[in-house]
Parts: sequence; structure tokens; C-alpha cells
Amino acid sequence: MNDRIRKLATAMLAFSVIAIVPGCVHRRATIRTDPPGALISVGDREIGHSPASFDFTWYGTEEVTIRRDGYEMESHYIKLRRPWYQIPPLDLITDNLLPGRVQDRQEFNFQLRPRVVVPGTELLERGNALRSEAEIGQ
Repeated sequence: MNDRIRKLATAMLAFSVIAIVPGCVHRRATIRTDPPGALISVGDREIGHSPASFDFTWYGTEEVTIRRDGYEMESHYIKLRRPWYQIPPLDLITDNLLPGRVQDRQEFNFQLRPRVVVPGTELLERGNALRSEAEIGQ
């Protein structure tokens, strides 16, 4: 009986330690632009001006929209890649059983393209050329 109580107490102690000191993976992605200071949106939410960071829960693809005055607006799809320690069944251990915090940091860099302003006269000439091509084709 004494041996049984000791085993039960050991199991309860082990369970308590696991419950009190759970593992945790902190996932964070950072978007950098050259030049910095562009407004960054991930999906439908603005996360700030570059360099901007956001926490994420799931691995996969996210749409990133980048805006800055004087530069072309750009949309990119970024792939949040799963590190080796997040592949099942290892993720069970890193998410729940490791003491302390595991850091997953991912960075993405984008070179912004200056906006090209086309003069109004050139736009009119292009429009007239397209119109005359369309009339010839009829």
C-alpha cells in the first residue's frame, strides 16, 4: 500500500510540474522595407510602419500589403514556414512539455519601387492610339 501511495504522489507531482511550467512557442514575424517607414497590412489588419512585427498562431501563407507615399503599392504573399520542432508529434513537446519559452522569429524584406508618374499628355496620346487601333479592328 505504501508503494502505491508513493507512485500516486510521484505521478501527481509530475503532472503538477507539467501543468505549472508549460512549454510555449512564441511565433513572431517581422516585415522590413527599403526604404523603411512603409505602412504594412497583414490580411485585413494594419500592423504599423516598417519595420513592423506581428505575432501569429498558425503556419501558412499570409497576404502582406505595403504602402508608402512616392512608391508603388505592393501586395505579396509570405510563407510562414514551420520549423523542425513544430512538426507533429514534436510540436506536442515544444508546445506543452518543455519548460520555458521557445522563440520562432521569421523576417521578410522588400525593396520598394518608386512610383512612376506618367504626364497627362502621354496618357492622352496612349488613349488615342488605343482608340484608333480599336476603330481599325472593326
